[in-house]
Amino acid sequence: MTSLDTVLDKDGVRLIVDDAVATVTLTNPAKRNAQSPALWRALTEAGRALPGTVRVVVLRGEGKSFSAGLDRQAFTPEGFDGEPSFLDMARGPEAELDATIAEYQEAFTWWRRNDLVSIATVQGHAIGAGFQLALACDLRIVAEDVQFAMRETSLGLVPDLTGTHPLVNLVGYARALEICATGRFVHAEEAERTGLANLVVPADQLDAAARDLAGALVAAPRDAVVETKALLVGALSRDYEQQRVAERAAQGRRLRDLAGITD
Repeated sequence: MTSLDTVLDKDGVRLIVDDAVATVTLTNPAKRNAQSPALWRALTEAGRALPGTVRVVVLRGEGKSFSAGLDRQAFTPEGFDGEPSFLDMARGPEAELDATIAEYQEAFTWWRRNDLVSIATVQGHAIGAGFQLALACDLRIVAEDVQFAMRETSLGLVPDLTGTHPLVNLVGYARALEICATGRFVHAEEAERTGLANLVVPADQLDAAARDLAGALVAAPRDAVVETKALLVGALSRDYEQQRVAERAAQGRRLRDLAGITD
């Protein structure tokens, strides 16, 4: 594979690979990168299509908004061409509805694989499903004009695209509940202060900031980054003593590897 290969370009999603860094772009700025089941399937396909050489994935949206959330056409009786409407899905068997939502969630889960570090670059609106897609990534660089909001409750729904777990981990239960229940906007200053954003930059510097961060991430040995990410992710579910044990085991693996010792 040569540098800057376009691996996928369909249904509002483009995947380009440049050696160890892949870029996934939402490519429907005319609709503010509104999301649909077809887009979710394309995102899932992008994750599966990543070459094994990729270490960092940058997620971005074309235009003034990262993603305005779910395309409201999903709630119309006709839905999308070739797709059942959400209203028809709700009338079907509960097990089928659950399986369909689980399929949609796959577009949001692969970003946290231990062998990757994912960076969302977010400008303008990141609403509902757009907010959850940004939360699916490990890190977030946001523009000064960013507006996060979780609007599902205002529609009588709940956030169901894997965003609730990272949101609570980042900002805490009380603030997460308030953000979700009110549907209010979270702007750049609050996002950085509460940990939603790792960095705030002017909108025209988003891509450059992502390149700088991606470069810093790939500078470290891959196996050390993979082990460190696994340790940090696991720390969320381990107690202090369990984490000490996990650190020792991980360091033992790294030292044996550096010494050329194979089990």
